Amino acid sequence: MVSPPLSPLFFLLSLLTLAVILVNGWTDAPNAIASAVSSRALSFRSAAALAAVCNFGGAALSSLLHPAVADTVRGLSGFGPDPAVALAALCAALAAIVLWSVAAWRFGIPTSESHALMAGLTGSALALRGGAENVDAGTWRTILLGLVLSTGLSLLLGRMLGRLSARLRGPGWDRACRRGQVLSAAAMAFLHGAQDGQKFLGVFLLGWGLTGGSGPGPGEIPLPLLAVCALAMGLGTALGGRRIIEKVAVDMVQLDLRQGLASDLAAAGALLLCTLLGCPVSTTHAKTAAILGAGSACRRAARWDVAASILLVWLLTFPACLLLGFLLARLFFLCL
Repeated sequence: MVSPPLSPLFFLLSLLTLAVILVNGWTDAPNAIASAVSSRALSFRSAAALAAVCNFGGAALSSLLHPAVADTVRGLSGFGPDPAVALAALCAALAAIVLWSVAAWRFGIPTSESHALMAGLTGSALALRGGAENVDAGTWRTILLGLVLSTGLSLLLGRMLGRLSARLRGPGWDRACRRGQVLSAAAMAFLHGAQDGQKFLGVFLLGWGLTGGSGPGPGEIPLPLLAVCALAMGLGTALGGRRIIEKVAVDMVQLDLRQGLASDLAAAGALLLCTLLGCPVSTTHAKTAAILGAGSACRRAARWDVAASILLVWLLTFPACLLLGFLLARLFFLCL
């Protein structure tokens, strides 16, 4: 069995990675259950507990069976041969994610730790000698493909399924949609774990490889590491995220049981496809686009000012986290 490296910087990297996973479960995972809580198919506490369990299962199972997303993240940036400098750069990227995500949560804005991770890693890589040569352009093409595919497909599927759900009338359909939304919320949380759990496993493995020791190869996930990451995400989800849910599924547009189910199914379909393709994508982006699609299909009154504020934060995530990663990396290098 391959043992992890014994290094103070790797220990700090591990703590920061777990902190990011915890924050991800706290701020990003609530999007998975937003529709179920808004439509009152589930209470907030029940939905948070369900999401915690399913996030854990998604992170664990997908990483064992199909670790394509983790391998994509491992190939994002080249941090050079010096392990101390490389691990300092990784720590800077993770610290940037925590700062950005907590700031966005303070205002109830759902943000994507997935894209914050990619931008933070790129910014810290640019701070190294060689600059842009440390960034893999092919991996960024995969990331941008996932961004376009997940949001576009979620919006389209949300509108289609929203129109279809409007034809479901009667008490029997109400009961069926309520039960279906519990299952679809579980599927969304599972797929969130499958996506985001793998991303941060990729960070762990990237740091492991940068120490210069013999670490796990592509497609290999150590079980203890997998368990720790999955548990951290489940714990973060259990802490809740009521502000995020209110912003997405109450302030922006409020859905009934039928449209809630449509948005869950639409976002789950988009996430499943992107996960199978190995594209790192955001549950936040997919679910918000699906909610807008389902709501607009049924002529629900959407608050476009709220949607615009969410979109603005999405757009700012890339430059903000890239800049934070760059500046923090330069600061950390001074401490070496």
